[in-house]
Amino acid sequence: MKIVVLMKQTFDTEEKIVVKQGTIVEDGVKFVINPYDEYAVEEAVKLRDEFGGSVTLVSLGPSRTAEALRTALAMGADEAVLISDDRIPDDECAVSKVLYTYLSKENPDLILGGNFSVDRGSGQVAIRLAKLLNIPHTASITKLTINGTTAEVHRDAEGDLEILTLPLPALFTAQQGLNEPRYPSLPGIMKAKKKPFKTYTLEDLDLTEDDVKPATKQTELTLPPERSAGQILKGEPAEAVSELVSLLRTKSKVI
Repeated sequence: MKIVVLMKQTFDTEEKIVVKQGTIVEDGVKFVINPYDEYAVEEAVKLRDEFGGSVTLVSLGPSRTAEALRTALAMGADEAVLISDDRIPDDECAVSKVLYTYLSKENPDLILGGNFSVDRGSGQVAIRLAKLLNIPHTASITKLTINGTTAEVHRDAEGDLEILTLPLPALFTAQQGLNEPRYPSLPGIMKAKKKPFKTYTLEDLDLTEDDVKPATKQTELTLPPERSAGQILKGEPAEAVSELVSLLRTKSKVI
């Protein structure tokens, strides 16, 4: 079975976000594998061990993304591909087009990814890519069972459970609960240094800057306003309710 895992490197979730002049400051920041992508890597390695085949990691990003890919190789993946080009915009439509160009020639049996990335949180890349590849897609899966040429998945549907059966090849994105990602072992880290690692640019994929024009434009980026101190309303319940309604209308302007 040929399995591809879509990966992204993101800020460590414990990092403090600093924005200057509309840009996130990355100096001294710790980067990690997008947490939801770890579930995808773990599931891919388990399926490879059960059915045979290979696990290929694919990521778009700057050169520092290689660190996250090496970590995933140490978790057990077989090879990694980094598509790195400053001309690729940070736009879900453009990213999905680049991934499609690469994967359309690879013909994987299964594509896995994280439910969404913790930095942008749009959850668009996987579903856009599945549409371009013309393959089935299910998001937020918590269980995956392969039965020959089909896959049964359990999907977290906002507190409810959906059970779906889809033909392969297909693309699934992982939710917390799918598995428990392993930590890279020392032997795994040593082996990762010798595993195949390829880097591509737009030219390598026969793409131009015009081919990856963004569908969206960021006009402004700011941190949310600092949370102000709460206010305790005193008096009889009726008086407090009346004052609360007045504050919601005049101060908060939410009603």
